[in-house]
Amino acid sequence: MVVEMKTNVTPGQVAEVLDHARQLGLSTVLSTGSERTLLGIVNTTADDRMTASFQSLGGVASVFLVRHPYQFVSSDSSVTSTRVRVNDRTIFGGNEIVICAGPCSVESEEQIRATAAAVAGAGASVLRGGAFKPRTSPYSFQGLGADGLNLLRSAADEHGLALVTEVLSVKDVDLVATYADILQVGARNMHNFSLLSELGVVKKPILLKRGISATIDEWLMAAEYIMAAGNHDIILCERGIRSFDAKTRNVLDLAAIPLLRNLTHLPVIVDPSHGTGVRSAVTPMSLAAIAAGADGLIVEVHPEPKNALSDGEQSLYFDQFVQLVSKCSSVAEAVGRKVSEAPHYVLQ
Repeated sequence: MVVEMKTNVTPGQVAEVLDHARQLGLSTVLSTGSERTLLGIVNTTADDRMTASFQSLGGVASVFLVRHPYQFVSSDSSVTSTRVRVNDRTIFGGNEIVICAGPCSVESEEQIRATAAAVAGAGASVLRGGAFKPRTSPYSFQGLGADGLNLLRSAADEHGLALVTEVLSVKDVDLVATYADILQVGARNMHNFSLLSELGVVKKPILLKRGISATIDEWLMAAEYIMAAGNHDIILCERGIRSFDAKTRNVLDLAAIPLLRNLTHLPVIVDPSHGTGVRSAVTPMSLAAIAAGADGLIVEVHPEPKNALSDGEQSLYFDQFVQLVSKCSSVAEAVGRKVSEAPHYVLQ
C-alpha cells in the first residue's frame, strides 16, 4: 500500500501518518521527493478498513493498494504517468518523443563539438556521451574522466542540449551531478544497490538501463531502490538482454515497452545501439520502438565510426542520424505523437 501526501503537507502530518502505521504494527518506507511525499506500507495485506484509516488522516491525498513488491514505481501507486522534466524544453513521458544522441565515449574536444553540432542540427534534445567507461577489458579505452565531463558540458551548452552521462561509482556521484542534467546507470550497475541508493538523494533525473540478463521485475526493483531513497525522477531504458545468438550484440526486448506501460508509471526509452550492436539495425529498431510506445531513444552517433575508440560498429554517421530523426518523426506522427526538438542555436 502507498500513501501519497498532499503537496502542502506539513512535517507534523507526515509524522502522524508514520505514527498511525507504527500503532498498527506496520513497516514503513518514507520517500520524500521534490514534488511528492510517499509512504510505503510494506509486508502487509491491506484491506478497505485499513485504507480508510489512512485516508482519514490530515495531509493524505490518496491511498493506493499495490499488487507488486515494487511499491513506489508500480502503476498502482499513481493515477497519472510520471513526466520527468529535465529543463524547460525536455520532458520524458509526455506526448513528445525525446531523442538523446552522441558518441559512446568522449575522445577529444573536436570530436564532441562536431557531434553535438550535428545531433542538435538534426533535432536531438539531449547529448549523450561517456566520460567514465566500464569496459570488459582493463586495457580498453576507459574514458577521459573529469576532463571528458567538462568537454561534454561545454559542447552541450554550445548547442542548447541537455546532457546525459554515466556514473560508475558512489564516489563519482557528486562530480558527475555537477556536470550532467541526467545521470545514467549502465547495465552493469543495475544491481549496484549502494549506487542506486546514493542516486536516490540526488536532485537530478536518473536514466536506469536494464541489466544484460535482468528480468523486468528485477529492473523495476532497481528503480524502487532509487525512488525509495527519495528521487522520483527515473527514466527506464531498455537496451537489450543477452542471448545465445551472436548475430546481434543483444536481443532488443521491445515487448518490454507495452508491458511496462501496465506495470509502472515511469517513462521508458530504448537504446537501439546497444540493443543490436549493428549499425544497419539501429534505424529500423528505433522506428519499431516508437511504434511500440517508447518515450524516447538514446542513439550512438560519431563523426568517424570506423575510427571510434569504442562501439564504432554500432554508431551512426551524421547523415544516417539525420535520416533516422526524419523517419522517427513520421512514425511518431502516425501514432499521434511528435519528436521533441532542441533549439538550433549556438551560444556566443
